[in-house]
Amino acid sequence: MVWGVGALLLAANDALQSRFGACAVRGELSGFTRASSGHCYFTLKDAEGGAAALRCAMFRRAASMLDFTPRDGQQVELRGRIAVYEARGELQLVVEAMQRVGAGTLYEEFLRLKARLEAQGLFDDSRKRLLPPHPDAVGIVTSLGAAALRDVLTTLARRAPYLRVIVYPSPVQGAEAPAALIEALGVAAQRSEVDALILCRGGGSLEDLWAFNDERLVRAIAASPIPLVCGVGHETDVTLADLAADLRAPTPTAAAELVAPAQTELLDELRGLQLRAHRAVQRMLEGRALRLDQLSLRLSRPGQALARHVHVLNLHDERRRNALVSVLRSRAQRQQELSARLLRAQQTQWQRAAARLDALQARLQALDPKRVLSRGYAWVTDAAGQPVMSVRALQAGQQIRAVWSDGSAEAEVRAVQPEE
Repeated sequence: MVWGVGALLLAANDALQSRFGACAVRGELSGFTRASSGHCYFTLKDAEGGAAALRCAMFRRAASMLDFTPRDGQQVELRGRIAVYEARGELQLVVEAMQRVGAGTLYEEFLRLKARLEAQGLFDDSRKRLLPPHPDAVGIVTSLGAAALRDVLTTLARRAPYLRVIVYPSPVQGAEAPAALIEALGVAAQRSEVDALILCRGGGSLEDLWAFNDERLVRAIAASPIPLVCGVGHETDVTLADLAADLRAPTPTAAAELVAPAQTELLDELRGLQLRAHRAVQRMLEGRALRLDQLSLRLSRPGQALARHVHVLNLHDERRRNALVSVLRSRAQRQQELSARLLRAQQTQWQRAAARLDALQARLQALDPKRVLSRGYAWVTDAAGQPVMSVRALQAGQQIRAVWSDGSAEAEVRAVQPEE
């Protein structure tokens, strides 16, 4: 019996359906893509690191029920049915459900290396440099056969046809790619003939882009003396080279757009600067012309200028005189005030002295013995003129002298009678 191709594939499909039916399989995602129709296509690799791989298709209805975003390197468990894709004669798994199991081996290694290099500061924004705003030459590090090179060259020719472009060729995939890329970066740094570098390649699976996660390459990018833009893969692809570069571009084309300003934009900027310079020069010339006219008018009528200066001098002289008169008036007024204060102080001092003199005179008069004698008392002294202070100082027959307020008398003591 001779089978037709379609019949054979149909029979094989029926046999698989009857033998396996619905099945579950575990593995690692690779080359995951989502079409515009909503269908998803990818490869499921052996979770143990073996070479086995299974093509998978997940149609829009099943994909809409996912509760996470599938990415390359993730370990997943799929449920579906084995079928034969007749258009290619390939075995495939039509996936009905997908759930995460854990991160794949490569993805786990990516996360570990990312955390270690990030802790060492290789991804810090503080060490990243700005791109030159108007480069004269740009270097491209990529494969000569890569579609990314054509995209970058086309974009640069369209945006900046005057720009000099130098390609530093290197493989961008495979075991030898990291060392070759590092060598290309070293050549660019040694020649120092470009103002900025573009490191690029097209999209691919995590395995395809793994060269750009090599630790040696990441360190070489961080140490590059030339500002570097990394445009690897598609917008959703992120490599460690992207994080270490001075600037990450979502695609190689975007990297070219970031490095080279558009010629039309530069021409617009130049026209704007030219217009601003023209207006500034015009304003300066108009101002100088106005100033010249004013000076000409002043030179044509020197008498007016002289009269103006005389008027100014007269004003200054008048102000000086007024100021002098004001100072003199102020000082005269001050002198009058001081004289009045001095006179008041002298009068006050004289009044205080007179009052004190009156008080002393009253005290002196109060102590005058004559005032005491005028009240009927007498002052008694012995023959020697010494006052007799006590009757016990007298003796009978002693001569004494008594003084009153209106005169005195000599007397003789006839008897002494002291009190008990």
